[in-house]
Formats: sequence, structure tokens, C-alpha cells
Amino acid sequence: RNTNMSIDRRKFLGLSAGGIAVATLPACSSEDPEVSIDDSLPVSAFGADSTAEEVTAGMDLSGRTALVTGCNSGLGFETMRVLALRGAHVIGTGRTLEKAEIACASVDGETTPMALELADFQSAVDCAAAVRALGRGLDMLICNAGINTFGELELVNGVEKQFAVNHLGHFILINQLRQPVMAAPQGRFVMLSSRAHRRADKGIEFDNLDGSQHYSPWNAYGVSKLANALCARVLAQQIEHTDATANSVHPGVINTGLPKYLPGWQQWAMNNFGWLFLKSIPEGAATSCYVATSPDLVGVRGFYFADCNVSEKKSEFMDDDAMAAKLWEVSEELTRDYLPVTRKA
Repeated sequence: RNTNMSIDRRKFLGLSAGGIAVATLPACSSEDPEVSIDDSLPVSAFGADSTAEEVTAGMDLSGRTALVTGCNSGLGFETMRVLALRGAHVIGTGRTLEKAEIACASVDGETTPMALELADFQSAVDCAAAVRALGRGLDMLICNAGINTFGELELVNGVEKQFAVNHLGHFILINQLRQPVMAAPQGRFVMLSSRAHRRADKGIEFDNLDGSQHYSPWNAYGVSKLANALCARVLAQQIEHTDATANSVHPGVINTGLPKYLPGWQQWAMNNFGWLFLKSIPEGAATSCYVATSPDLVGVRGFYFADCNVSEKKSEFMDDDAMAAKLWEVSEELTRDYLPVTRKA
């Protein structure tokens, strides 16, 4: 990896007028973007500049099955492409079957398209039923799909839309597909979080899930990403007696569809100076693919990964087991009609 280039980029970012502009972007932070690696756990040879192909180089995933939500664009498409390239059978979901079919037909390897509209909780139930009907284990469940609604408050089933889609839709899916993942020799749940979880500066405000007390779109996005990580933390505790694992990942700041939601001057900064700090899509998909496939991570569960390593650079709420437990309980209450009977109990 060209680490000198990464250092030079950060120096230039800090010294330039462009750096002043991009440091104010809501998606980013003026803090040093490098992760703080927890070296008490396996430390990989990969980092911020590694790509999904590089972290899976030499792997033969033949006979394994992965499900990737949001396969029709960006990180989801690249994750599906690389896993299929390495021999995995990839179930790719899109908001419509047509979108999933187009994406799956665009990659080499064995793929199965399925529809999954996370804003429609019944869709998550139906998608899981279709996966179970395949009659095979699920080695990797990669909850990649997500939305950014940086505008007016919107509600889905009575809660803020980003929380409903990014967290609750996936919460239903992982509970519905728990048994197929457990049936795999070493099943892995991978939840896409984000360093934006630090925007949830009060953690999960359970009395404000509908935004009725106050609403900031960036804070709400941060809450949904914190929820993704806490969900993985609780799930990891629940399955610690098994061979399965659950972890969350920060893919990096990537220029996908995000800029269209920003003010004009911030879009200009992103377009003109984004190369200083943005990851490419192949780089952004690397951590998900690493956590889903690396043989070094057998038995490693309940952690937050960034740049292909366990990161200690996170908010205090990421280690708040009481908040995580309450989130799980509240999530069960909000989705009770869509959970398997065993999970309702």
C-alpha cells in the first residue's frame, strides 16, 4: 500500500483551503481519519488503501453462500462481484427484483437475485423465506444496504425512516435468517455501520425514535449507524457459544450518491477535493469482504472494524451494553409482528 500518499493527502488536507472546506462536510471530521488499531486481536496486513479483491486474493469460496443486501450499486455491487469472483454463490438483494436481476446478471459467477425493500417489513420476511427455501446454509449475511435521507423528517411504521430502514429492516432479516447462518460451518453476520455513528452524540434516544422531540438528519443517520453496531454487539453475545460470529464495519467515506443531498458549496468541495480523503468503491468494500471471509477471524465477534482491522476509534456508546440490550428489546417490540415465533418469545 502507498502509505506515504495517505500521509501526504492528510497533510495537504490540513494545510489547504480545500481542507478547510471538506473538513466541514457533515460526512467527515477534521479528526485524523486513521483508525486506532486494537492489537490485542488479529492485526491484518491490509489497510485503508486495500481493495476487496486484494483482501480475498487466493481464496476459494466455492460451496459457500453469501447474502448481500443492496447489491445493485456501490459497495453492495462490489461486495457481490468480488465474493462471486472467488467462487461463492451470492444472493443479491435490491429494492425491486428487476434491480437485483440486472445487478446479478452483470457479474461473473453464481448469483441469485431477490427483492428486499427494507422500508417494508413484510418484504424482509418474504425475502428471508425465499432464502430459507433454497435449503442451504448461509455462510455470510452482509447487511450492506442503507439510506441517507438528509431532508425533512420522514416516518416509516411510526419511527424515523433511516432508523427503520438501516436498522429495523435488517434486524428483521438477521432474526429471520439466524438458523441458516447457524447451519453454516462458520457463519458470519456483517453489519455496515459508519464512523458517522459518532454523530449520535447522545446515543440512542429511545424517547425520540420518531423525531418528535428534535430532529437533525445527520444525527438521525448517526443513530441508525450506531444501532447497526450495537445490534451486532448483542447478536455476538447471543451466539458466543456457537461457531458463528457477528461484527460491524466502517467502510470509509465514499463518494457514491451522498453529495446530491449536500448544499451546493459542499458538493463543490466534495467534487474538487474529495480525492484527498475519499475511498474508492473497491477500497470501501474491502473491510466487509475481509470480515466476512478472513480465516484469521474465526471466533472474533462483537467488534467494530475499519480499514480491515478492529478499531478502537469509536464513541463511548459502542461499548454500552445496557444501551445495546435496550435497543434489542425495543427493536423486538417495534418489529414483533415480523419476527419468527422463537424470537418473539
